[in-house]
Amino acid sequence: MNWLTTLRGEIPKNYKVPLMLAGLGSLLLLWFLLSLGTNPLIPAYALPSPQRVFLAYGDLFRDNELIRNTLLSISLNLGGYIKAILWSIPIGFLIGLFPVSRGSFQPLIDAIRFLPLTALTSLFLVWFGIGSEMKINFLAFGIFIYLLPTVISRIDEVDDVYVKTVYTLGATKWQTIRSVFIPAVLSRLSDDIRVLTAISWTYIIVAETTASQGGLGPLTFASQRVGRVDKIFAILLLILFIGVIQDRIFVYLDRKFFPYKYQTKPGFEQDNYLKKSDYLDVIMDFTFKVVGILALVIYVVLMINEFTGFLLDFKVFDYFFIDRQWTIHFLFLLFIGYKGYDLFNKYSKA
Repeated sequence: MNWLTTLRGEIPKNYKVPLMLAGLGSLLLLWFLLSLGTNPLIPAYALPSPQRVFLAYGDLFRDNELIRNTLLSISLNLGGYIKAILWSIPIGFLIGLFPVSRGSFQPLIDAIRFLPLTALTSLFLVWFGIGSEMKINFLAFGIFIYLLPTVISRIDEVDDVYVKTVYTLGATKWQTIRSVFIPAVLSRLSDDIRVLTAISWTYIIVAETTASQGGLGPLTFASQRVGRVDKIFAILLLILFIGVIQDRIFVYLDRKFFPYKYQTKPGFEQDNYLKKSDYLDVIMDFTFKVVGILALVIYVVLMINEFTGFLLDFKVFDYFFIDRQWTIHFLFLLFIGYKGYDLFNKYSKA
């Protein structure tokens, strides 16, 4: 058991889940003890008991349209991420690869990070109005100013040996970008995008409370105004849960699209050197595959209902996502395109 106190030591696979459960259990036990009894150590108005927080979900579901507000926040998060990534990667490559662009815009990029984003909400209201476009663009800008310098930094980290090798083989500039810079940068950038998930939820709360159209942010402030601390805790725990799910999705996609990052040692035969997945990874992979197929089936059925009304007498996407529904369509079109491309490659090789 020396690994328990080894500096930067690796946790054995058999102990990862028990340690995680022990950590969660100890926190829940501490929470329960601090809020126990009629005269708890911390007053109920400051720290509601776990039972009260759990029961608050029923009130949120019945009185505050919890599902709709959750989906509104998720769609805002997705819209901000989609726009930020579509802006950051091409602009980052343009500035990071070409000295003329770097010399012209690098000082501006360095300076823009110091802007207080919450003070810019009034400008975004003037530019984009009070609808979802303003909120999505504000969130996208908040992610963009962190992601853009990261893209440039990742380009600088690409080892010159790979660039010189492809030049020796006669590669053009575009071939060098496509075969060296894009794979190297995107594989590292996936970790950075994953980390920025936490920051995005901070800006979501700011954006949603400006000219509110619903979402978890306004719901939190509404609960605060009526003194429902149990509801606030319930909403915060829900955001934590969504964040964990998003993190696991990024981990799954990272393993799916960049498997060479998980090689245990260098080798040409990729499959022989890939890090073996433990049973938790296998369960998560299977879960994501099943959930992905089910989500696609539900999406197709709901899309048919949008035009025919055969299932429900209202349009689901209009109700749950309002004018942010393009984010859901964008993701499912990407998913369908990827599956189609995967099937094409599979059968063309066969």
